[in-house]
Amino acid sequence: MRDNLGLCDTGREARRIIGGREVIVDMKPTRDFKRPLGLMDTLSVPKAKQHYRVLLDRKGRLRLVSIDEVDAAWKLVRIEDKTTLKGGRTQLNLHDGRNILLEKDEYKTGDVLKIELPTQKVLSHYPMEKGAVAMVISGSHTGGMSTVEQRVPTRGSAEDLVEFADGFSTVKSNVFVVGADRAEVSVPEVSI
Repeated sequence: MRDNLGLCDTGREARRIIGGREVIVDMKPTRDFKRPLGLMDTLSVPKAKQHYRVLLDRKGRLRLVSIDEVDAAWKLVRIEDKTTLKGGRTQLNLHDGRNILLEKDEYKTGDVLKIELPTQKVLSHYPMEKGAVAMVISGSHTGGMSTVEQRVPTRGSAEDLVEFADGFSTVKSNVFVVGADRAEVSVPEVSI
């Protein structure tokens, strides 16, 4: 609030704004001034009519990128794990700690879902496949965005590799798909 957005001058003012439920994170009002923000989270300050999404810049730092009110109503989440529950239902465990229950098992680990906030209704599905636009979230190409060329399976316990059109590759856990043929989000520019 104070350091990144400049909406207040002191920490006390920031705590008062947040404590007054004037800050909305992922379309839910928050009162916890110590609540962290993670990749793809949305932050809204309705009184100031400002909306932001947390993204990585090309140096790997989390940055708040200004978005419009319509874009603040959805979020991209990566499927980290899946669990089969009693009754045959599937629970998707997502990168931000959320869980979604589904009747059918139709998504793979590593795929990305576009969900509506705060209902968690699935709006779109972006599989990690050839032609998908993806952002690198860790490693030497952090913050870069490119088109997936292919996914290379590896032998043994080593993680699968993902090769990109720009000529580099990285492990699957470093890749976050952000769109099917075009990116749903944009990477912030680095300001030095």
